[in-house]
Amino acid sequence: MPEHGLFGELQDQIKLDGRELYSEFEYNDCEFISLYGSDESSLCAKPEKLKDLDALIIDLQDIGVRYYTFPSTLRNLFITLTKENISLPVWIIDRENPAGLWVEGSPLQKEYTSFIGIEGLPQRHGLTIGELAYYFHAVINADFPLNIVSWKVGDRHLPWTIPLSPNIPGYFTPDFYSGQCLWEGTNASEGRGTTRPFEVFGAPWMECLMDYIKKTDYNNWNDPRHPIFDPGASLRWHRFIPTFHKYQNECCFGFQLIRHKKEKYHALVHGLRLIHFVRENCEGFAFRPGKYEAGNDKIAIELLAGDTFIMNYLNGKTEVSLNDIKEYFKKTESAWIEKTKEFRLYEEPLLQVL
Repeated sequence: MPEHGLFGELQDQIKLDGRELYSEFEYNDCEFISLYGSDESSLCAKPEKLKDLDALIIDLQDIGVRYYTFPSTLRNLFITLTKENISLPVWIIDRENPAGLWVEGSPLQKEYTSFIGIEGLPQRHGLTIGELAYYFHAVINADFPLNIVSWKVGDRHLPWTIPLSPNIPGYFTPDFYSGQCLWEGTNASEGRGTTRPFEVFGAPWMECLMDYIKKTDYNNWNDPRHPIFDPGASLRWHRFIPTFHKYQNECCFGFQLIRHKKEKYHALVHGLRLIHFVRENCEGFAFRPGKYEAGNDKIAIELLAGDTFIMNYLNGKTEVSLNDIKEYFKKTESAWIEKTKEFRLYEEPLLQVL
């Protein structure tokens, strides 16, 4: 079982070590093994648990963004099979990428590699889990048999049967996740503990922005002249009280993002602009300190950004502007699209917003 448990019921970073949670299902010698426990070694399947299998069927509903841990769980399995020379036939049940065919961001740099970031993957990759599997299989030079069961069955599609996690409540969430997940690297709430995680963000100290709008000549937060305006999503001033996670039971001041489907939307660029703006205008803002994820001791925002150039922008380095970021992404996204052409399983091309 990956992070979030067998049925997508466990919250983020909740470690599952025992099997008690699923004891009622353990019949006919069926064994449940957690691949997200307290010990980092649990993130890789033990070879002895794989050697006596006839075949392995993998059914993971990915979200299409590299911060999600399912691709890391898949890649770790492939690495174990390859290192141990286990010729185990693997079958991937492919499913639609809920973030669509859009590509966003830059390839994660080696020094930022962790369980939430695989080297070389952009923030929003545009691939299905089956296409990612083909990509990993080639990159690590694996030779075990790999089979993909397509998510397209005639005019019907395999449905999203198991929720990804409690914090991906619907198909609207992936529209924002690549940009809004960056708030995890700050002391602002990314909306966990509400019914709209990654769609709302804020903090008690963000109320200072009410004074900001009064002191400017902007008509509102969605004034096209405003530095955080984006035609792809409106900002609605919002108050919310998380029931758990950051600022539990405290009133947060912030925003709700409302997507305009008819307009293209680069969620990552918008997310970077929002964080940059809040950092510049709120004294209470700070990046989240301390170790964040297995495999790397860097702070959360560094692992999520995964790129020194992006970090320079977030840190307010004057030599990196928003236009520089956009031009950089145009090149890195185009390179990723070209690089992954040989691993595509479907006819629709990957897309760019910028």
